[in-house]
Amino acid sequence: MATVHLRIGDLVWGKLGRYPPWPGKVVSPPKDLKKPRGKKCHFVKFFGTEDHAWIKVEQLKPYHPHKEEMIKINKGKRFQQAVDAVEDFLKKKEKQGGKEQSSEGKGDSKGKKTPTKPLKILEEDDEDLSALKDPSEKDLTDSDPEPSSVERLGGLGTTGPVSGFKWESSPVQDDPHFHHFLLSQTEKPASSMEPISKRLKIVEEDTRSPSIQAADSTAINGSITPTDKRIGFLGLGLMGSGIVSNLLKMGHVVTVWNRTVEKCDLFIQEGARLGRTPAEVVSLCDITFSCVSDPKAARDLVLGPSGVLQGIRPGKCYVEMSTVDPETITELSQVISSRGGRFLEAPVAGSQQVSNEGMLVILAAGDRTVYEDCSSCFQAMGKTSFFLGEVGNAARMMLILNMVQGSFMATIAEGLTLAQATGQSQHTFLDILSQGQMASTFVDQKCQNILQGNFKPDYYLKHIQKDLRLAISMGDTANHPTPMAAAANEVYKRAKALDQSDNDMSAVYRAYIH
Repeated sequence: MATVHLRIGDLVWGKLGRYPPWPGKVVSPPKDLKKPRGKKCHFVKFFGTEDHAWIKVEQLKPYHPHKEEMIKINKGKRFQQAVDAVEDFLKKKEKQGGKEQSSEGKGDSKGKKTPTKPLKILEEDDEDLSALKDPSEKDLTDSDPEPSSVERLGGLGTTGPVSGFKWESSPVQDDPHFHHFLLSQTEKPASSMEPISKRLKIVEEDTRSPSIQAADSTAINGSITPTDKRIGFLGLGLMGSGIVSNLLKMGHVVTVWNRTVEKCDLFIQEGARLGRTPAEVVSLCDITFSCVSDPKAARDLVLGPSGVLQGIRPGKCYVEMSTVDPETITELSQVISSRGGRFLEAPVAGSQQVSNEGMLVILAAGDRTVYEDCSSCFQAMGKTSFFLGEVGNAARMMLILNMVQGSFMATIAEGLTLAQATGQSQHTFLDILSQGQMASTFVDQKCQNILQGNFKPDYYLKHIQKDLRLAISMGDTANHPTPMAAAANEVYKRAKALDQSDNDMSAVYRAYIH
């Protein structure tokens, strides 16, 4: 790409760190402010704020050539205010005959020096980039990866193609694990605490298989453009119910089916259509999702009487969201494909609460075109989605994640009961834990539930035990030891024997006190 030559006074789009491209103007830096060593950069003043930053030349683009496409992909309130400030600047400049009068460090009309506010200089790793984030947005953590480039791809969150806007990678921001990054900004209500950025990352793993993380959820502010494809959904359990509710809220046309038909009533009232059998749902819909309890239920849904397979036609899409073993996924993929269907696995990481909030993490693998067709659905139900390559990879990754989560929950319960057994305060244990490196919403919520004796299911104990069992089996197949998971599995089996199966996974605590 040809180098763009910029001068003092030029309007630009500037990309700083992990934040969205922002409108600004190239200005002269203060005399006492040294230019960063070894970097080709310009000093930029951001519109709509009092913030300034040194921006590397490869992270700068001229304002006017990219204005329309940037406005299309950025909808935040702060962003719009910044664009309005640019337009006001241009109007004033036009009235002045194209001559710009800067008050920065200049004298007034009477020759007196105008006092200026101290400049706020932003750095790449500045955690207080107030210019570039909505005041309702929560802080991004160090776990948020830096992009190496930005590419807007058609079909993600839109009903049609979107023109490209590509940022050149820079030595500072380059990460060999990331080579594409989608960024679009959505406006959120003041009560929202979710990031306004939407990202697409393509990750090159050690196995050289592609992994793609798609757009963050916009379910909270309703800015998703729903697909015009007809959506089917089979299974309205703890996870499925929240997913369907968010699909409907975002304007998708959804036909539902559940083994217990009464569970469909609420969704019919919300605008869903009722399918009498899985086969009928698949016949009526372009894309059908399934989210059931275990491998047997997943197989029965496809292969049983009036099952999915009877409704599959060439071109029909089937998306298996259940957490099952790779062997089951491979079998289902083969039978769906044998009828001309298109198959995608997309298990979800989260809980009932996370599902209700539309903030699940979706792990997908299989037919890439189906993944792209599901983009608006995934944005409605989840904050992030990953494409992990060939069928079976998502099942493997999900089992590993749930193995870790289940083992961790058992360890936390063990710590609470050991504290009690040794005369230590469980509440103090939790207070100390919440101030340390293991602090998390998950730990706090689960521990509070235990201390309150509240085991209302958010993720069934029987399901996490199933996931541990499948993960251990997967380890056996790979001849890889899983001793921690095996020990945790025994504790969950004990909890099941104590009639805790239909309680929350945190009820594993009771296995230690009986």
